Amino acid sequence: MKKLLSLLLIPLCLLVFTPNAFASGKKLMRIGWATPVNHPYGLLAKRFKELAETYTNGSVKIKLFPSGQLGSEGSAFKGLQLGSVDGYMITMSNLSPHYPLMDVFSLPYCFESMQHMKKVLKSDVAKEFFADFEKKTHVAILTYGSLDTRDLYNTRKDINTFDDFAGLKYRVPKNEVMIATFKAFGANPVPLAWSETPTALQTGTIDGGDNGTSTIRQMKFYEMAKHLTVLDHFLAFSPLLVSERFLKKLSPEEKTALYRAAAEANEYIDEYNFAELEKTRTFLEEKGMKLTRPDRTPFIEAAQKVQKEFADKKGAEFKKILKKIRAIKP
Repeated sequence: MKKLLSLLLIPLCLLVFTPNAFASGKKLMRIGWATPVNHPYGLLAKRFKELAETYTNGSVKIKLFPSGQLGSEGSAFKGLQLGSVDGYMITMSNLSPHYPLMDVFSLPYCFESMQHMKKVLKSDVAKEFFADFEKKTHVAILTYGSLDTRDLYNTRKDINTFDDFAGLKYRVPKNEVMIATFKAFGANPVPLAWSETPTALQTGTIDGGDNGTSTIRQMKFYEMAKHLTVLDHFLAFSPLLVSERFLKKLSPEEKTALYRAAAEANEYIDEYNFAELEKTRTFLEEKGMKLTRPDRTPFIEAAQKVQKEFADKKGAEFKKILKKIRAIKP
């Protein structure tokens, strides 16, 4: 009797404890990012989800995890390499510890505008770069992701001249190019993880930082820092990354569909970012931030020294990529 009961229970157990029992071969892709759900990262992710599920006829399902639910950018990249994280959007400056050549894009005034940066990222130069990135890291770039300019904010004073930077403690990512740039501008850079930045600003450990303009709005830094500076010194992209392990689960048709969805989602978010940049700056002014636009000449001169320093330091391949970027006219 006991044996018969055990046999009868086996099918029930399989139904209860097999989570994909009704999945019919569907593949789940979990995508994370560090900022809130309505940040441009989130808007791109939601558009990608819609398109990817449509183009794969539902064979790939996308689940979204904003606000660092899948870990920090640093831990998420390791997860991508191990295959424990399927997809994640990571700011380019936080990728250089894993792929040092990424620092070429972090050079101050590397790009003349976001439109120029987009032109570079859609060029053969970027295609070769991304292919080498995947080869070296075993993480693929589905698309270059959200573009933004990093505006400066601080709690102490307006920045009207180059000399106004002197002595200010600015949070920077743990990126050697960005640290060197703030030193060249006369500030005191404080390398901090992104997750530590809001608390450091509240406690006075830092006087300010620079982030994507939309991030300053989403994180409500205008409530703590009343001084906003526009220099366009760093233009940034945050690629949508996917693990090789996840890609290997896909059929060729599904993979093509995901890349198509990513490219179209990127066009969508580019249009949004280009249209919203000055609107967001106006919003920050309306929230009480004093916006200044100093003469960029001394900043560009300081940046050129940083560019030369790192081009000499990083070697021939770095110089070659920088030369190719400079050859692409806005």
